[in-house]
Amino acid sequence: MQGFEGPLDLLLHLARNQRVDLARISVLALAEQYLGFVEQARALRLELAADYLVMAAWLAYLKSKLLIPKQQGDDGATGEELVASLQFRLKRLEAMRDAAAALVNRHRLGRDVFPRGMPEMVVVDRASRFSATLYDLLSAYASQRQRQAVSQVQIEKRSVWSLKEARTALVRLMGAVGDWVSLDRFLIDYALSPQERASALASSFAACLELVREGKLEVRQNAPFEPIYMRATRELDEFDEDENA
Repeated sequence: MQGFEGPLDLLLHLARNQRVDLARISVLALAEQYLGFVEQARALRLELAADYLVMAAWLAYLKSKLLIPKQQGDDGATGEELVASLQFRLKRLEAMRDAAAALVNRHRLGRDVFPRGMPEMVVVDRASRFSATLYDLLSAYASQRQRQAVSQVQIEKRSVWSLKEARTALVRLMGAVGDWVSLDRFLIDYALSPQERASALASSFAACLELVREGKLEVRQNAPFEPIYMRATRELDEFDEDENA
């Protein structure tokens, strides 16, 4: 019993002794051989492992399944199904043993085959081939040049009118004009760009409101979004005279 790795290994040994394919082996005869083998071992007072006794009991059960017709209401596996399961396990064990034997019998380096003492130097010639078109080359060159190009963005400072400048110009203009005058006319006297005109209009309107608050200027507008008219008061005239003096 020590020469076998387990009960399934013993069954495979007994099946091989029959020299019959495992798919066509007589499982009933195999079970009888196994049970006889176990009985001989017990007669010789050999201690059997529990696995062998379990396999013997299972084979006895399989033998009864094969000999006794199936009873009605028996939901267990049939004898044919148990035989197919046993044949599959035996085939799988046989395949594993054959694969292990094939690995053992392979040539081993240093025992059956030996490496070459001086390996042959292999010279490898490498040739580069490019499949890029002229358009691809130009596109890659342009992308590289664009990454290397340094762009500097300069933002010009806007020319704006300060509130002080607008107030000074407004006082000078209103001192020379005594009647109502439009605020837009005040801007016509200055050559302004469109950007400067918006800044000058905002600063002039703020300066106009400041002079109204001080009582130096009067402002009127006939309707919303209509031109704004302004007129100097006596205080503005006096203030202008003081400035000129």
